[in-house]
Amino acid sequence: MSRLPGSIDVFADPEGFWRLKGLTLIAGVDEVGRGPLAGPVVAAAVILSAGARLTGLADSKSLTPEVRAELDREIRAAAQAFAIRELSARQIESLGILKAALKAMAQAVQALTPTPQIVLVDGHLPLPLTFPQQPVIKGDARCPSISAASILAKVYRDTLMERLHRRYPQYNFARHKGYATAEHLEALRCWGPCELHRRTFRGVKEWLEEK
Repeated sequence: MSRLPGSIDVFADPEGFWRLKGLTLIAGVDEVGRGPLAGPVVAAAVILSAGARLTGLADSKSLTPEVRAELDREIRAAAQAFAIRELSARQIESLGILKAALKAMAQAVQALTPTPQIVLVDGHLPLPLTFPQQPVIKGDARCPSISAASILAKVYRDTLMERLHRRYPQYNFARHKGYATAEHLEALRCWGPCELHRRTFRGVKEWLEEK
């Protein structure tokens, strides 16, 4: 069935679709840090103004650190609202990483002022919220507000892990940000886990079982 001229497909362009419906407070939300062996999972939610002009928005993982840092500054200056929330390694162990990631995203959305009219969620799962919402697969590459949230979350978490590196230099968190690189796994073999490590994750759990 063909669409009317000027209409927008909610699946092809979710953000454009809802703006065409007259909504102005559209929040995008995304998280980073599901996979690492150490550190928190971090989520960001962003409401962009309809007239915001941010060149180069994309999935944060596809951008260089320098580009992400510049876009982070631009997003913070241009956003109508944004919020960042994190859940610790202990909370991840208690909830499981999927529930922890969804909870962090929900908390970021709840922290937004003004309240969004609809929430676009990266991925295929809805958040534990009563807000109107639409999960968007590969949303960080398709929706500007989700892309912006992805960048804020990534820059925040990377900066945090670089700061924590000074407390635990033996793991070199500044380089791998807690992911399971060969260097990180070797450091775990030498030093064992610290309080930042996720004790239920493969690569950490085995070390604890051996001890």
